[in-house]
Amino acid sequence: MSVKVVLLEDDELVRSGIRMILESTEDIEVVAESADGALAVELTDRFRPHVVLTDIEMPKVDGIEVARLLSQRDPAPAVVMLTTFDVDAYVYAALRHGAAGFLLKDSSPKTLIEAVRVVAKGEAMISPRITKRLLSRFAEGAAEEAARSRLDALTPREREVALHIGQGLSNAEIASLLYLSDSTVKVHIGRIKTKLGAANRTQVAIVVHESRLG
Repeated sequence: MSVKVVLLEDDELVRSGIRMILESTEDIEVVAESADGALAVELTDRFRPHVVLTDIEMPKVDGIEVARLLSQRDPAPAVVMLTTFDVDAYVYAALRHGAAGFLLKDSSPKTLIEAVRVVAKGEAMISPRITKRLLSRFAEGAAEEAARSRLDALTPREREVALHIGQGLSNAEIASLLYLSDSTVKVHIGRIKTKLGAANRTQVAIVVHESRLG
């Protein structure tokens, strides 16, 4: 069965080129197209496409809004975003509103065809260049979550001391801020290092910085 595609792109030349690429295969059919996202819902209801391929920046209704509107249809088509701009805000907004794919317009014809086929099967596909950065962000998020989890093992007072260590304060400065004796601060730091598995103050500070709490 052919994959039915609705194409939304305000640049006629670009839209024509994309249509030619998609229809160069036997299993993809562009059933409708428009220069504006305003017709997205109407065309989806009329043609029941498997995939809606949409530019992000369009007059009246942009691609992000198209994704949001179509996510509420039943059944909802898979939405693939096409854009010239490699901007994080676009990527996150698109994925947050249910987009199944995100490709840059300089992607190869092969990649474009593959994306349509992949999302039509219920999977997701993001431009490799964007994927690499997203994975990096997710890795950062995982490190932050892990660090916060480690800090959760501390008592409220130990946590205060740890955060001050992360800010680069000395024992004397911490003692003065928290109205503690130097010896008490040292005891707290010893317990903090044990609970965090840290060999020294620097490693405590690293955990605090990774948690983004300090």
